[in-house]
Amino acid sequence: MSQKVLLILVDGMRPDAIDACPHPFLRELRKESAYSMKASTVMPSVTLPCHASLFLSVGPERHGITTNVWMPQVRPIVSLGDAVHQAGKRAAMYYNWEELRDLNRPGSLIHSEYHNMERTGGLASDRLLTEHTLACIREDDPDFIFLYLGYTDEAGHSKGWMTAHYLEAVAGASACIETLYRALPEGWSMIVTADHGGHDRGHGLDIPEDMTIPVYFAGAPFEKGKELPGVSIKDIAPTIAKIMDFAPPKEWEGASVV
Repeated sequence: MSQKVLLILVDGMRPDAIDACPHPFLRELRKESAYSMKASTVMPSVTLPCHASLFLSVGPERHGITTNVWMPQVRPIVSLGDAVHQAGKRAAMYYNWEELRDLNRPGSLIHSEYHNMERTGGLASDRLLTEHTLACIREDDPDFIFLYLGYTDEAGHSKGWMTAHYLEAVAGASACIETLYRALPEGWSMIVTADHGGHDRGHGLDIPEDMTIPVYFAGAPFEKGKELPGVSIKDIAPTIAKIMDFAPPKEWEGASVV
């Protein structure tokens, strides 16, 4: 069995924010997913290093990216988007933080759309990318889409993690994810996660508030309502390779959860 996959990452979304935010969908989604509310990210718990570890399935000590500046690798690793392309499948990416542009090599994606949050506001930008992701699913027949929703992290840095402003941003992301989940055609699985958490107005420390992330695996072949132990952000790419039925690159260090 080969599934298509929608991978959604909400920047800076703490697991306890899901339970505290005013939108219920991500709480309800646990009943429909295999999930972990205690998954771990990598150190430093900073956006670009964490995304690199998600897409390359290795830690920063291997990929060499330790800040929000992309560093070319001396020993390059095939990224998730590149691996999808090399398997003869079609991948796309929608995002509103420009530094993510280097996660995949040129030519690997059928669509790569960046939207500047300052043009329309953060939540409106997340909603726009959600609409464009749904249009891509309906019109372009991709096999894999990565959707990055960045407003939550912006809200945390602006007003503080777990403030009312931040929780409203998490609620907005939850609503976007619900829209996509309800509209996904048969044959699609959806994975929802975060890159890191946060505390006060920042993140990057080796503390639970920064290092603990949620991960949801919804759709075939995942068991509904099953809580998964010991999940790492590095396990997401190998899991996608497993359910999309292609061999993961030999350098990937994570393990599939199925």
